[in-house]
Amino acid sequence: MAAPWACLVCVGGAGSLPPLSGSGSDAGPVRERWVPAAGAAAAMEAREPLRELGGALRALLARLREGEPGEGRDPFELPRFWDALGQTFKVTSQEATKLSLAFSGSPLTSAEDCRKLSEDVQNAILAVATVYYWLPKGQGTTLRKMVRDATTEVVEGMIQLTETILNAPLESLSQEQLISTGGVWEACEQVSSLPRDNQAAVASALAACLGVVKDALEEMENALAEGQDPYSDIMEDEELGFRGNRDTYWSEADRKLLSSCMGLMKASKACLKKVLGVVKAYGKADSPEQIAQLDDLADIANEISPSVDELALSMYPPVNELAVRLNAAKLASVLKKVLEITKTSHVCPPSEEGWVQFLTDAVDHNMNKIKNFTQGQL
Repeated sequence: MAAPWACLVCVGGAGSLPPLSGSGSDAGPVRERWVPAAGAAAAMEAREPLRELGGALRALLARLREGEPGEGRDPFELPRFWDALGQTFKVTSQEATKLSLAFSGSPLTSAEDCRKLSEDVQNAILAVATVYYWLPKGQGTTLRKMVRDATTEVVEGMIQLTETILNAPLESLSQEQLISTGGVWEACEQVSSLPRDNQAAVASALAACLGVVKDALEEMENALAEGQDPYSDIMEDEELGFRGNRDTYWSEADRKLLSSCMGLMKASKACLKKVLGVVKAYGKADSPEQIAQLDDLADIANEISPSVDELALSMYPPVNELAVRLNAAKLASVLKKVLEITKTSHVCPPSEEGWVQFLTDAVDHNMNKIKNFTQGQL
C-alpha cells in the first residue's frame, strides 16, 4: 500500500482525501521523524517565506472583504471572464497540491524551494483576485457578491493550509494538512457551479431564502402539532418531573393568534416560491435596467428569511403579544415590498399579476387578524 501522501499525488487536486491509516501489513499512521536540533532550526528558518505568504494572503483577504473595487475591466466579455476565472482557480488548486506535497516528508524543503513555492502560490491567488476585479458592478451586485464569496473562500483555504503546514511537526503529513489541502481543492472546484449571469445568481439567492423559510415553517408546524408544550423534546417530564409552569405552554388565546402568524409565514413561503418561478421563467440580464431590477428583488427578498425567524422566535411561549405584532408587521411590510417590486419589474408580465394581488391580499388579511388579536397591547 502506498503512503498516504502518495495518494495525494495521484488525485492531483480533485477528489476525497485519503485516510492516515488503513488495513494491511504495511499500513499504519504516518509517523513523525526525529530531526536534530540544528536541522530543525534550519528547517524553521527555511519556512520563513511561508510565514510571509500567510501575511500577504491575509492582507489580500482584508481588501477583498472591505468592499467593491472599481468598475471592472473595459471592454468586458462575460464568457472570457469565466474562462479566465476557471483557469486561475485550477492553477491555484494545483499550487496547493504542490505546496502540500513539498512539506509532506523528507527531504526537508530548502529555503530557496520554499520561497519559490510561496511565490507561485501568491501569484496564483493574485491572479484569482485580479480576474474577480474584472467583473464590473454593472453585471449585477448579486452575481458579484457570489463571485467574491467564492474568491475569498479560496484565499481563506490557502491561508488555512499555510498555517497548518507551519504548525505541523517537521517531515510529517498530518491529518490536518490533508484536510486543509482538500479544503482548497473544494473551494477551487466550486467555480464550475457558480451562476453565470445575474439572472441565475438572483434565482440561486431566492432558492436559498426559500429553503430557510421552508425549514422555519416546518419547525413551527411541528411544534404546534406536538400539543401544548413546544419544549417537550428538550424537557422530558420523566427526567425533570412534572412541570406546572404555564410559561412553557400555549394557551387557547395564543393559538388563535399563532394561527394568523402561521398564515403570514405560509404567505412568505408562497411569495418566494412564486417570485423564484417568474425570475426563472422571465428574468433576463441583457440590459442594465433588467440587471438592476433583479438586484433590487434579491436585496428585499433577502430580508424575508430573518423576518420570518424573528416572528417565529416571538411565537414561542411565554408569548409576548406586542412583540409578535411588531415582528408580524415587519414581515408583512417586507412581503408587500417584494410583491410591489416584482409587479413593477420585467419578471412579471400581465399574466402573472393575479397571484401578486392574491398574496398581497393574503398578507393584509393575516396582518389585520393579528392586529385585532393584539389590540389590547397598544
